Amino acid sequence: MARQFTRSELYELVWSKPMTHLAKEFGLSDVALHKICRKHDVPNPPLGWWAKHAAGQKVKRTPLPKLKSGISDTINIAGGELRNEPDSVAQIREEARLRASAFDPKKVDQEHSIVTRSMAKLRKAKPDERGLVRLAQSGLIDAELAPDSIDRIELSLNRIVTAAKVQGFQLSGKAERAAFTDGNVIVPFNLKEAVKRSQHEPTPEELAKEEKERQRRGRRWARNDWDYVPSFSAFSHWPEWDYAPTGKISFEFDLYLRYSSALRRSFKDAKIQRVENMANDIAVGLAVLAAAKREDDRRAEEDRIRAEEEAHRRNEARRLAYIEDRRLKVLELVFERVEKRDRLRRLASQLTEELKATSSPRSTEFLDWLNAIVERAERTSSVEGFEALFEAEHVFGLDDDKGFYPSRYGW
Repeated sequence: MARQFTRSELYELVWSKPMTHLAKEFGLSDVALHKICRKHDVPNPPLGWWAKHAAGQKVKRTPLPKLKSGISDTINIAGGELRNEPDSVAQIREEARLRASAFDPKKVDQEHSIVTRSMAKLRKAKPDERGLVRLAQSGLIDAELAPDSIDRIELSLNRIVTAAKVQGFQLSGKAERAAFTDGNVIVPFNLKEAVKRSQHEPTPEELAKEEKERQRRGRRWARNDWDYVPSFSAFSHWPEWDYAPTGKISFEFDLYLRYSSALRRSFKDAKIQRVENMANDIAVGLAVLAAAKREDDRRAEEDRIRAEEEAHRRNEARRLAYIEDRRLKVLELVFERVEKRDRLRRLASQLTEELKATSSPRSTEFLDWLNAIVERAERTSSVEGFEALFEAEHVFGLDDDKGFYPSRYGW
């Protein structure tokens, strides 16, 4: 919960206990608390002051300087807690709380046109069975409120818009719905009012109507009027539940984060704290969420690149295995050609020697035919023949992986 101090009140606090202890109470680092003190010209105990104080030595306070021009006498420390989060996000949180310390959360620069148009639409809307009016229109604020809450929320939103400006964010209606943006990150949000549901207690009028209908049914059935088929509403003249808006509003940032899911997104009315007084807390939360979104996108991009590289490695391994398999199949064809050529050579040489003394015309023709086959086998197993084979089978060249289709995931 946000806390507000004057300079003199904060001065008394920082001289009442060590900064490290006080910073933890505020959910700050001691470095951030030192920065807030410097920003508002509030002196704090120097190094070793508390050790001397604990030893009973006489120590003096540094007096609180007079208020200088440009320095606010009011210091606002936005609510928060020390969290285990990335250094970049933690640094943004501290910087945002430092900026918020000089901002009055009840300040409104001017009424924002998107807030004005949104609230005007809500005022014209007809309440539903729960007593709420709903707005979900392009460029306007996503809200679900009771009519009695609209004025309060209009004030709250204008305060939040002003506090968001301090953090470098503008309310924009360019997206599907109104959202805060710093020019890079878009952070949508919505407002919802809680509704209490209770069992409906029938009124005397409803009970009388029910009794009248019961008697009418009895008379018709007594006359054997079977054509009369009562409707469902004839058996029940009141709803099962009653709904009553509670006036408790929640302001929720609607931003998905893959890695920083534990960051605060919701700011709700409570017994002590109300949404209209949480402008600084909400604006700091906005700055933190935007920083987390940037960090989230950075990590997601790193993961995407790693996944692509891993998929590429798996695909390359599959591609090389595919190439090796095709080459081995072509190697079998090379073996077949060489073995066939060598067998034909031996056969032709042997038969030529055995049949050279004969004058059989058929044997002569056979030898000529066999030698022609040997010649073809020689050609197919020559350098030129193998080159033609490799080209036809698309191996041992730039098209070695022809027919290979990489998977997106490398599976």
